[in-house]
Formats: sequence, C-alpha cells, structure tokens
Amino acid sequence: MSFFSLPHFPPVDNAAEHRRRDYQIAGFTFVTTTICLTMDGFAPQFMQYVLALFGWLFLFAWLRGECKYVRTQVAVAVTFALIGEYFASVYMKGYIYRFGNVPAYVPAGHGLVYLTAVALGRSGLFQRHARRIALFVVAACGSWVAWGLSGYARLDVIGAVLFVVFLGYLFKGRSPMVYLGAFFITSWLEIVGTSAGTWAWAEIDPASHLPQGNPPSGVAAWYCLVDAVAIAGAGPLLQFLSKTALVLQRQRA
Repeated sequence: MSFFSLPHFPPVDNAAEHRRRDYQIAGFTFVTTTICLTMDGFAPQFMQYVLALFGWLFLFAWLRGECKYVRTQVAVAVTFALIGEYFASVYMKGYIYRFGNVPAYVPAGHGLVYLTAVALGRSGLFQRHARRIALFVVAACGSWVAWGLSGYARLDVIGAVLFVVFLGYLFKGRSPMVYLGAFFITSWLEIVGTSAGTWAWAEIDPASHLPQGNPPSGVAAWYCLVDAVAIAGAGPLLQFLSKTALVLQRQRA
C-alpha cells in the first residue's frame, strides 16, 4: 500500500448528507474565536474569566446535541490540551500569553475547537470533497512553510518540521477528516491570536533550539496530536466508566 493510497479517506463517490448543525458549529467557533482572541489582546485580565464563563456555556450547549462518544472525546481533548498548555507555555516558554498565564477561557476554547474539527470532518462538504480539500490544505500549508523558510519575515524551521508531522497525520492517520478540519480552525485562531498580541511564539523553540515563526507554519500538527489523543482515549475511558458504574451498582445491590 503506497503512502498516497489514502486508506482512511471517504470513498470518491461518497454522497454524505449536509447537516446544518455541522456548519453552524463551525461558523459559531470561527466567529467567536475571532471576537474572543481579539478582545483578549487589549482587555484587562478579568475579562478572561468572563470569556471563560461564556465559553463553557456555549460548549455545554453544543455538546447537548452530541453523542456520548463525542462528548467523551471533547473531555479527553480538553484535559490533554490543558496539560500541554501549562507544559509548553508556562514551563517551556515555547509561546507566552500576554499575562504570562494560561487564560481561563482556554480549556473551553479547546473543547470548541475540537468539536469544530469533528463537525467539519463529518460535514457533507468535507466528506464529498475530501481529496480536493486535502490538496488545497497541503498546497496552502506548503506555501506557508516555503515562505517561513525563506526568512523574509522570521525564519521558521520548526514550522517545516511540524508540516512533515502534519502530513503524516493526514495521510497515515485513521481520522484524516478531523485533521483537515483542525487545520482550518487552528490555523485561523493562531493567526488571529498572534496578530492581536494575545500570545506570541518564542523566536527560538526552547526544546529543539530551532527558529520558529509566530505562529509556526505547521502549527496544526500540535492540535492534531490533541485530536489523536482524544479519538484514541475516548473509547477506553468510556469502557472504564461503564465498568466502574457497573461495579458500584453491584455493591449497592
């Protein structure tokens, strides 16, 4: 089986249904992400808690219409991403938020971002045109990488490394449609967040000591890692919770 056989992509003649809810989730997250990150670029720190309150309210509202499996995926994604935020930002200083913290709205934001990647990936648009969208993403991200390596603005070697990782997720991963959805929403939020000054990536990556952009061009790869952990971890977590509930019921009986 060749690298470009795309075994986990939808079939070419896939006639997937266009569900309005999927596009509503995506549209909502793109708009609110823009508002939230732009506002946090200049607002006082207490505004982060206001944004967090609304973030959790909206996330729970959208999750009411999802199955238990997707809800569990979101829970795993939020937990893993939050740990990663403290490690990569607060401890490693790979990128730093404006106030040097992890903003209170970040956990709910990660939940909405993951749910948006799932919604886009399962949407009729992505299911019907998966290969065309993948080609566009590879071309767009590849052009971004080339621009970063040119050093025209800021040398971005880490972006090129992450781009290769992203290609691995896309062509060999078992959930390529989610990764395609993640590319769009995460690239957008990174561009908005860094442009607004909400956070900034270090010029030199503290782990590899290689130069990186602000944001790195292949930054979607980091979010794909979160998505992969959420997809892989949801099933075992559900089984564990079911077994635990069964044991507690037997003890009560």
